[in-house]
Amino acid sequence: MSSVLDSPWFYWAVGVAVAFPVFLVLLTELQHALRRRGSALARPVYLVRTYILPLGALLVLLIGAMQVSGESTPVRIVATVFGFVVLVLLLSGTNATLFQGAPEGSWRKRIPSIFLDVARFALIAIGVGLILAYVWGAHIGGLFTALGVSSIVLGLTLQNSVGQIISGLFVLFEQPFQLGDWIETPTAKGRVVEVNWRATHIDTGSGMLIMPNSVLATSSFTNYSRPAGTHSLVVNTQFGFDDAPDDVCTMLTRVAASLPQLRPDSTPVSRPAGGMDYRTVIPLRSPSDDIVARATFLRWVWYASRRAGLHLDEAEDEFETQERLEASLRIVAPTLRLTQAEQEELLPRARLTRYATDEYIQHAGQVPKRLTLIVNGHVQLVVADEVGAMIPVRTLEEGDFLGSTTLTRESAATTAYALEEVTVLQIDREHIEELVGRKPLLLQDIGRTIEQRRASVQRALTATDD
Repeated sequence: MSSVLDSPWFYWAVGVAVAFPVFLVLLTELQHALRRRGSALARPVYLVRTYILPLGALLVLLIGAMQVSGESTPVRIVATVFGFVVLVLLLSGTNATLFQGAPEGSWRKRIPSIFLDVARFALIAIGVGLILAYVWGAHIGGLFTALGVSSIVLGLTLQNSVGQIISGLFVLFEQPFQLGDWIETPTAKGRVVEVNWRATHIDTGSGMLIMPNSVLATSSFTNYSRPAGTHSLVVNTQFGFDDAPDDVCTMLTRVAASLPQLRPDSTPVSRPAGGMDYRTVIPLRSPSDDIVARATFLRWVWYASRRAGLHLDEAEDEFETQERLEASLRIVAPTLRLTQAEQEELLPRARLTRYATDEYIQHAGQVPKRLTLIVNGHVQLVVADEVGAMIPVRTLEEGDFLGSTTLTRESAATTAYALEEVTVLQIDREHIEELVGRKPLLLQDIGRTIEQRRASVQRALTATDD
């Protein structure tokens, strides 16, 4: 018995027999726990449990317990397989720990794929070289020399392709843009989504532009994402010669200031550009908002210019006709308790106009100067909570009205915007005061509406707190 204990193979065999199942159970539990959490480290742990641990135990048994020479072919084959699996583990573990779970916006998430490919190639080359040197006793100096000569020959043969790779490396080392930046080249404008060995991929919104790095490195381009927070959209418009420039600029600035894509804590600017031209500079959060912001701005300006009596592209507004005014007054007559004679009396004092989809009709905190009655369409009332989020209060439809506090000269508690194109009839404060002076019941209706909407605002805010 003592001779067995004194044998060197005994302790190696006992160590493997005890340690192997213990580590196998621990790694199995760890793998299951990582899979339940959806962790990217589950695959590296799987490689250790399934391949590295058994191969390592087999090597220990061959060399330590069975006393097989390390220069024998079976040991070298097992060691080679073990080395390749360790190399795969290094690649998988590095990708899982550094890049796969990287947060959005971090340098690990933005690093171009070409750098990852170069790093993987270098790691594989070093790993294979170490396996050949330490396991098989190969002289890797000569191997690398041969590879160097072959690389020169291949470089001369594939100089165009290699030139694109080198151009791509120069572009990436200089870092004129990052993944996610918006750039404009001589042929297209879009967002950089990938940079590989050969080309840069640019999402133009209507397709993917594949631009060779050699072309990009030798041409000029504009990066709209740098410096951060400085991108602005420039929109040119034309108005009639008789439109007062100050009135036009005020209207354009007011519309631009209401755009949802406007960068926080910034102010748009509108200026005459000579003749009938006007130039509006709108600070945006990102170049990706350009198309939507431009379309929304031009659509809202079309409606706002007609409400302001201005002539966009020298066009005349022919919407407010006698027939439409009479029809609109008949729609709102029950709300205002109007007789036929009172409708005819109010006809020259009323104004018919329109608002675009999503355009603001009323802002919270403003004191209404007129009563706005909805003739066609739907209007959404919202109120802002403590963090600035908009909470729906109620939806107004045909016959409802806005600006109920115009008589009390109190500021509006809610913000109102059009859910679709909305046609409204507007009556100034002095005419409403004259009307309610003759109709006490109308005054009671307006007062009741004010109280109901205050209660609706309170219920909406309370429901959000709960």
